Amino acid sequence: MRYCKILLFLLISSFVLAQELDPVSWSYNIEQIEGDEYLLVFKAEIEPGWTVYSQFTSDDGPVPTSLNFESEGVSKVGESVEKGSKKEGFDKIFEVDVIKFLADEPFIIEQKIKIDAGVENVVGYLTYMTCDKEKCLPPSDVEFDLSLSGGSSKSDDAVADDKMKDPVKWDFSIEDNKDGTYNLIYTADIQKGWTVYSQFSSDEGPVPTYITFEDEDAVEIIGDADETGKKKQGPDPLFDNVEVIKFLGGTPFQITQKIKPKNGDDIAGYITYMACDDKGCLPPNPIDFVFNPTNLTAQAVAFEPEVNEISGTASSDVVAPDGFKLINQEIPSLRESYLSPLGDCEGGEDQSEKTLLWSFIIGFLGGLFALLTPCVFPMIPLTVSFFTKDTKRKGWVNGMIYGISIIVIYVSLGLAITAIFGDEALNRLSTNWIANTFFFLIFVVFAFSFFGYYEITLPSSWSTKSDTMADKGGFIGIFFMAFTLALVSFSCTGPIIGSALVSSASNALGPAVVMFGFSVALALPFGFFAAFPAWLNTLPQSGGWMTSVKVVLGFLELAFAFKFLSVADLTNHWGFLRYELFLGAWVIIGILTTLYMFGKIKFPHDSPIKKLSKKRIVLGTLFGLFTVYLATGFMYNETTKSYNSLSIISGFPPPAQYNYFLDELEPDAEIKAEYPSYSICANNIPCFKDYYEGLEYAEKQNKPVFLDFTGHGCVNCRKTEETIWIDDKIRDNLINKWVLVSLYVDDDKKLEEGLYSQSRLKKMRNIGNKWADFQITNFEQNSQPLYVMMTADQKVLASPRGYYSGITAYQEYMDCGLKTYNELK
Repeated sequence: MRYCKILLFLLISSFVLAQELDPVSWSYNIEQIEGDEYLLVFKAEIEPGWTVYSQFTSDDGPVPTSLNFESEGVSKVGESVEKGSKKEGFDKIFEVDVIKFLADEPFIIEQKIKIDAGVENVVGYLTYMTCDKEKCLPPSDVEFDLSLSGGSSKSDDAVADDKMKDPVKWDFSIEDNKDGTYNLIYTADIQKGWTVYSQFSSDEGPVPTYITFEDEDAVEIIGDADETGKKKQGPDPLFDNVEVIKFLGGTPFQITQKIKPKNGDDIAGYITYMACDDKGCLPPNPIDFVFNPTNLTAQAVAFEPEVNEISGTASSDVVAPDGFKLINQEIPSLRESYLSPLGDCEGGEDQSEKTLLWSFIIGFLGGLFALLTPCVFPMIPLTVSFFTKDTKRKGWVNGMIYGISIIVIYVSLGLAITAIFGDEALNRLSTNWIANTFFFLIFVVFAFSFFGYYEITLPSSWSTKSDTMADKGGFIGIFFMAFTLALVSFSCTGPIIGSALVSSASNALGPAVVMFGFSVALALPFGFFAAFPAWLNTLPQSGGWMTSVKVVLGFLELAFAFKFLSVADLTNHWGFLRYELFLGAWVIIGILTTLYMFGKIKFPHDSPIKKLSKKRIVLGTLFGLFTVYLATGFMYNETTKSYNSLSIISGFPPPAQYNYFLDELEPDAEIKAEYPSYSICANNIPCFKDYYEGLEYAEKQNKPVFLDFTGHGCVNCRKTEETIWIDDKIRDNLINKWVLVSLYVDDDKKLEEGLYSQSRLKKMRNIGNKWADFQITNFEQNSQPLYVMMTADQKVLASPRGYYSGITAYQEYMDCGLKTYNELK
């Protein structure tokens, strides 16, 4: 269950991080029943395709809707009554039974309450979670403040105007210890699913919570702070498994710090914290506070600007607090073109069709390989000659039925794999380190089976029963004859099918399409030779050459095994299978294959070689040349200042920059002197870490800007860099065709002067605060990664894009942006 929830939130990151969705609109009112009893009514209008979960659904799955009161003197009378288009049953996303309400009609909650005398307003919040068929949004709170005088309420738009994620609310209080010392108490109300990091957590990972006093000389801190809450300590996968201390949502996180004031003035300062969920982290957020030891009062400080009573918007003459400089980071041309981009780039809508085509091709090639194995090849003349002896119908008809049966069997197997494991589970195969390590071991086992050291077969009873059914004749007999072929050939076709299936795991229909291609390649010769039996004489006789084919396939399996181990190494940051070791292993395998083709190496089932055939010499030469080509991958590339990436095997080895021996690159000294933020970013790609410096450089170079909102704690940012930016073409584009500007929203380096956001009325003390405000102000999003393609004159070329897996779609998105930019010239 826990694994499924993690998968769910990974899916959320793929679809939700790039935009703020709001598919549920709530309204509410209060009615007096009699005396001190009232009826609260909450009504949810749900957009088509979305659902909201009941209060009474199991909390083993989604977050149930809940009603919470903050007013004193308010209590529930009985259980809530829920109305709407209710649906109960098993939920595939959470794998538990749930109770949810569909969008067919409004979802209504009626709750009776009892109110004590003197209470004038009922204040609280309703928490709910909404999902569609593909994703879920994080739990959201709907604040309400209901007046008993007339049943009026503050509008939902007013209380939930800010769509940005804000999962932590802070409260402050002060206690007098009667000995000249005081306890400053900081209490965080954290939404479920979110965490806040301790003051004592390692700063090698997330940003620890820390408290800063404006006048440190005015306060004497006595001892370490006490922390209470739902504490969890251990490795954090968001930060490369660095040991952290964090406090979980659902239970208040409280910090108590004992201090002694040195004067009678107010104690002002701010507390900075980082909030994270399973997907990633929000930028560090400072909250200002003021404690008054004299009156024992404490409060969060919200600077109130002048407000125009007619429009309700902040006036243009907002004044910044003392010590802060007012700044308005809104750029009109960015805002306008963000809402209406210059180009229409969807990021690769046709990717699925291209992926399926490649899945078919991979399957078809695998089928052709399988035909040459000793398990399948001898079956062609035997099976076809059997059909041609049938006098009841033409041999080619039987051959066609046999071929179609093969296709049906293998495609059904592909569909069954998807049905059993699910398309999401198959998609995880391409990046999950456990699955990839498992496939590495499996491929090594199959490779040595191909070498002839042992044989992997299915239970003999399976093929015996299938043979019995085949003897019955007719359509059923032919079908089971095809089924027998599938079973007895497993030892040869199994690893080939496995390779093809794993390569297609990124698409839900991939396994079925792979099996279709594989079965078509197997079925064609049977149908062809059944129609033209005289051509059987042109087939080469079975013999030692088939053993050689099997051994060569074993070497290929061994080479592919290293690809899976490389994926596991990259995703889990082990750091041992770097470029040199991977390519070296392939070179050694290439040498061994070449030596085998020239008869210098023998395996258990090989026949003695009296004289090398011409085919063997040609194939051995080709393998030798390919091995030499692989060895050129160790040559130094002056352009990339790294090893020479080989285009033919692009995507198989780890990035050339991921190596043991070469020094890390230093940025161009001349550019660095003019633009201090110029750096070397992920995969040795030059970038700017200041927006305005990158913009100026792009204008000088007459290039478009690739704006990258990222963070040190952003998991999906690392995934993009490690699995997409490593592609040779994408990396070349980022270096030569774009100016990459990477803005870290969690950079805690202090600003030389504190800034105050005119649009968001927020204090900004570090660089991360500044770039986070820039992102929210101009693009209305506060999650990372966010990729924006724009011109040097600050116009957005295409709709910004968040995290999506897949190199092809990313490349198409970039190509579309470049095309739009070039058309503007």
